[in-house]
Amino acid sequence: MSILGMGNPLLDISAVVTQETYDKYGLLPGNAILAEEKHMPLYAELAAKPDVKYIAGGATQNSIRVAQWMLQEPNMTAYMGCIGSDKFGEALTDACKQDGVLAKYMVDPSAPTGTCAVTILDKERSLTTNLSAANNYKVSHLQQAENLAVLEGAKVVYSAGFFITVSPESMEVASQAMLKSGGAYCMNLSAPFIVQVPPFRAVLEKLLPACDYLFGNETEAVAYAEAAGWDTTDVESIANRLSLVPMAGNKPARKVVITQGAEPTIVAIEGKATKYPVNQLSKEQLVDTNGAGDAFVGGFLAALIKGKDIAASCKAGAWAASIVIQHSGCTYPAKPDYTI
Repeated sequence: MSILGMGNPLLDISAVVTQETYDKYGLLPGNAILAEEKHMPLYAELAAKPDVKYIAGGATQNSIRVAQWMLQEPNMTAYMGCIGSDKFGEALTDACKQDGVLAKYMVDPSAPTGTCAVTILDKERSLTTNLSAANNYKVSHLQQAENLAVLEGAKVVYSAGFFITVSPESMEVASQAMLKSGGAYCMNLSAPFIVQVPPFRAVLEKLLPACDYLFGNETEAVAYAEAAGWDTTDVESIANRLSLVPMAGNKPARKVVITQGAEPTIVAIEGKATKYPVNQLSKEQLVDTNGAGDAFVGGFLAALIKGKDIAASCKAGAWAASIVIQHSGCTYPAKPDYTI
């Protein structure tokens, strides 16, 4: 087992909506938020729509499933997170099984499996997450002998920033395990609120010295700079600055990988940024952007585990994202038409 993901397993409840829905619930295109009381009716509204789709989701889980799909080799990936003992939990377990991901879920029978309302407007998604059981993941699950063995045997460990709101202790244990073994620890900025809320940003900053690969998109990068009081909105210089935060131990320099939708991806190493092109698609080819960033990470990590360089990893990531963007949610054909 080469790649371990740790995050919030969610079932996406996805449907196309109108501007009226966005206004009613205060949603923003491309954004991701945690649900508040006022958002609760949204889930039933989406479920009642004739075009509603239920799709295995959760940012980290999406990336791990895409990596497994890209690799097309059994037992390359594993995933940990907390689900409920219910139908939605079974659906997530089945999705992992079908994709060949080793799911090491913690099951909390006292809470329902987490859901994410995916509201699609003009092909752009907004995510509203009701964590439920996903919020209950505990570091004690990771510390069980069989799970610790999976962690210690992994060459790459990845968590989306969303996991910071759930189990920073688990991220600390995982990043330290990679520091010890020489494996790569990878994180994602994931959403503006992760960098804007001081306690969440504090966790991110604490983990940065042990982080080998930091992913994010241009909006999140700018939000980080603003929250940190850096007087710039220039994505390249923000990526450069993040790449210069000193590494722990004798780890090689951090790679900061910032995607920009249809614009080239920026990779900063030791304060020097390089741009890598992405696959251009026509507006007609786009179905929705849900899962595109997750797919990029999945493709990138799959190439990384195969010993590929940054250029080849970005190419694999861009290709995976270009496929997922042509499907609803983080879904894809049976086999990838791509050789890493």
